[in-house]
Amino acid sequence: MIKLPSDFKGFIFDLDGTLADTMPIHYMACQFVCNKRGFDFPESYFYEEAGKPTLEVFRNLISKLNIKGVDGTDLGIEKESKFLQLLSLVKPIEIVAKIALSYKGKIPMAIGSGGQRKSVELTLKAIGFNDFFDTVVTCDDVENHKPHPETFLRAAFEMGLKPKDCVVFEDGNPGLEAARKAGMMSIDVRNYMQYF
Repeated sequence: MIKLPSDFKGFIFDLDGTLADTMPIHYMACQFVCNKRGFDFPESYFYEEAGKPTLEVFRNLISKLNIKGVDGTDLGIEKESKFLQLLSLVKPIEIVAKIALSYKGKIPMAIGSGGQRKSVELTLKAIGFNDFFDTVVTCDDVENHKPHPETFLRAAFEMGLKPKDCVVFEDGNPGLEAARKAGMMSIDVRNYMQYF
């Protein structure tokens, strides 16, 4: 059971790897598009970059691996398309979903995701959480992405809450850093999951 801090007034949930068990499917899609071009997507890099927008992750990867003749933006777009084809495999992460369900209608709740809006909305629908949250903030809605706090600060603003009154649920270091910079309480859900 996840231990909640005291004195909170609202929740902000990251989506991928926090509320939705999408990380294995995202990684499968990453590997698929990279393997097509003759290289692997490093698993350690995948988890280091958790929470950052896909196109940024792929542009950085191509630069980091010094791969010539491959456009990181195009690769990221293809990866997102592949992920959407696999979306039916996604399930909610029960330990986190139970918290969201138990506080529905009691406090404001938001999604604060580094994913693109289309992907976020389809993922929420796949796990049965569409039209569930008071607000949904994606990478398409902010200028600065995690680890910058803008995603979470915007979610708090749209819920009408002060940052200090929000609890962020996250599975990625960039997101946890963003919550810290925003002055919010945070829970690293990896501490409660068997596969991390």
